[in-house]
Order: sequence, then structure tokens, then C-alpha cells
Amino acid sequence: MKLSFKNRIALYYLLATASVVTVVFLLIYFVVQTAVYSELDSNLSFEAHKHSEEILIHNDSIFFKNKNEWAEREHREVQVNPVFIQLVNSAGKIMDKSPNLMGDALDFDPSRAFDFHFDTGLNQQQIRQIQLPIKQETQLKGYILAAMSLEGPKLVLASLKRLLLWLFPIVLACLFFITRFLAGQSIKPVQLITTTTNRITQNSLDERIALPVTKDELFTLTSSINELLERIQNALQREQQFTADASHQLRTPLSVLKGTLEVTLRRIRTPEEYQEKIKISIQEIDRLSVLADQLLLLARFDSETSAIRREKVSLFPLVDNTLKRYQSIIDEKAQSIKVEIDPNLEVNAAPYYLDLIIENILTNAIKYSPQGKEISIRAWSEDHQIRLAISDEGIGISPEHLEQIFHPFFRSKALEHKNIKGNGLGLSIVKKACDALGIKIKVESTLGEGTRFYLDFPSILSKS
Repeated sequence: MKLSFKNRIALYYLLATASVVTVVFLLIYFVVQTAVYSELDSNLSFEAHKHSEEILIHNDSIFFKNKNEWAEREHREVQVNPVFIQLVNSAGKIMDKSPNLMGDALDFDPSRAFDFHFDTGLNQQQIRQIQLPIKQETQLKGYILAAMSLEGPKLVLASLKRLLLWLFPIVLACLFFITRFLAGQSIKPVQLITTTTNRITQNSLDERIALPVTKDELFTLTSSINELLERIQNALQREQQFTADASHQLRTPLSVLKGTLEVTLRRIRTPEEYQEKIKISIQEIDRLSVLADQLLLLARFDSETSAIRREKVSLFPLVDNTLKRYQSIIDEKAQSIKVEIDPNLEVNAAPYYLDLIIENILTNAIKYSPQGKEISIRAWSEDHQIRLAISDEGIGISPEHLEQIFHPFFRSKALEHKNIKGNGLGLSIVKKACDALGIKIKVESTLGEGTRFYLDFPSILSKS
């Protein structure tokens, strides 16, 4: 059965309320029934004990005193709920009875407990009866039976039952429509959220859902959706910026390559000139290839982060191998390298991506450090973690640019350093790799003095 959310709320509330109403109605009925029977039994016991004091016992005979006055009183008064009294001997033979019994008689059942109330019948009418023993000293002489009509109480209970049965569906129907109305009012904010989100498209991502006045669950939901829209908008803007920057970066080497080839074809050149143009073309092709590889690597981080496998990696060999790959450039710039890493330190990481992180940070330190400066690489354990620090004495980064250095294609003051090659993707790759491996990266830099990168690994592994 397909029901709207509003009707489902009303139905669930109705089912719960129906259970409660059923229990309440049954409780009302049984409370009234108990009260009616309790009052009737109390009156019946009173009458039985009262009339037991009006009995005379003579030998084996038992009879009422002043029975004539009793009969006269019954003729003078209208009895709304008459009391029937009967006397029987120990053998159950009727000895005397009240005038209102006339030709009828109450049933005597010696098997029933004495001073116990029970339902029985008299002349096709339901009555409530009690029977008490009559004793003279310690000798049982007979029994007194007292009864009252049950027609009145039964009528009251039947009327109450009919009333409750009629009220039950009426109450449930009223509750259903009231609950349905209240549910409709309650989900209006949800409908507003739905309407607003349906309006939001790629061209209107700046629109936000109005927050409810009451800070309840709907307020939290609306805030979460607005925050999600904010993140989506920011991600889309970064994606659009990335696409534009990537297009520009790819177009530049292609334009240079095309221009070089067009100039080469304009006239016949010497072998040396052809070689020079070919070298320029190869350089641009290499630049284009590196750029394509880096773009593919960034895309891979977005799709394969959960599939990265980690293992024990020794930091010292990894750093040492990276330095060896760039030893010729380090020697050419007469830079000094200071390494302070315990050979026994291991981290839990993916070797390829960790090598990528360290290589990009080290190559930046080498590129942006002037001749003869020092590059320091240290690793130590701190608060059950391993921290790796790579610092240089290079040109530094402006404070306002520190938060942007991990954005793709961003280069701080690139026009002032045209001699330093790069496309601004290295640190964005570093940030993606660190996020994938759970490594916290932090940067400190002073313009004109140098930069320091800190890598905090999630756990310490000691090499055995």
C-alpha cells in the first residue's frame, strides 16, 4: 500500500492511539463494572446481615419476626431495587421467605462458599445472590439467602458498552484527520526544502534553503543541505577553474610546438637549425607529457583513494633514493643536504605515493633555494607519531599565498621567477596524496628566508 508521508504519519499515530484508546476504554468498562458490582454486593451483604437479625429459631423451625409489618411496608413503599430474602434449613428445605418472592423461590446451592456473591436467575431474570449460615450457638440451623435484581446494573453496563463501541471509531476517525492535518503542517518545511532543491541547478547553486525559526531536526537538516550545496558549489568552481587552467596549460606547449613547426616550414634551413627547432619541439612535447601525467595522477587520486594499499615503509632509504635522483642538480647549485633520520623508523604508507610526496617537496626545495643554501630533512617520533620535516633557505612564500599553494596550477609570484620551471601541480598532488594516506601536512614560510613542510604520519612503526 503506497501512502504519502503525511498519511503514513497519521496512520502510524492512529495505530498507536487505537491501542491506547482500546486499553483506556476497556479500563473504563471494567472500572465501572467493578464499581457497580461492588456497590450491589455491599448492599446485598448489608441486607442479608440486617435480616439475619430478624430471625426466630424454634426447635428445627426458622422464620422471620414481624413478617406482617414487612409485608405492609412493601405495600406502602415503591421498591426500586427490591431485596429477596429466603430462609432454608440445613437440609435446604424452604422455611420462610420475603413476601415479594410470592410463588417463586431462590436457588440454594450448598456447594457454594458462604458469604460469597454470585449471579443466578429468578423467574427468567438475572439476580445477584448471597447465602449466609444461620447458627444457634455452634449448631448450624439453616441458611439465609438474599438476592437483588441485576437488570439495572446490566442495563447500565450494556449502555456503557454500546457507548464505548460507538465512540471508538468516531474518536479514531477524528484523531486520523486531526493528525493528518497536523502532519501536513509539520512537513511544510520539508516541502519547502524539496521545492527549493528542485529549483537549484548548476546555474543557480548560490541559492540556499531558508532556515526554520525553530532549531529542531529540520533546522539541522536544512543547515546540512545548505552546507552540502556550499561544498558542491565550491567543488564545481574549483573544477571549472581547474578545467580552465588545465586547458590553458595544455594549450601553451601545443601553441609553442605548432609555432615552432610553422616557422621551420617557411623556408629551407640548415641541419643545425632543424636540430635546434626539433630540440625545442621535443622539450615542449616532454613538458606536455609531464603535464598530462600529473593531470592523470590527480584524477586517479579522486577515484582510487579507497583502493590504496599501505605497508611498512622505511623513511631513510626512501629519502636517500630521492636525493640520489637529483644529486646532479644539487651539485650544480652547490647546495648542502642535511639528513637526520633514524634508519629504524618506519611508517605505514603506500611506497609509490610516499615517494611522490617526498620527491615533489624536495624538488621544490631544490628549485627555489639559491646557490650554496642548505636543505634540511629530519624525522623523529613525537606523541606516538612520526613527524618528517623538510626545510630550505629559499625565496619563501608570501603569507597570503600559504592557503593557495595546494590549489592546482597556483604558483606564488610566478612572473617574478620565470627562470624556475613548473606548472603549479606538484603541491596539489602532494596534498591529494597526503589526504589519501591520512598524513597531515603543514607549511611554515617566511618570505626571503625559506619554507618548512611538516608531514605527520598517523602511527609509529618501529623496525625490528
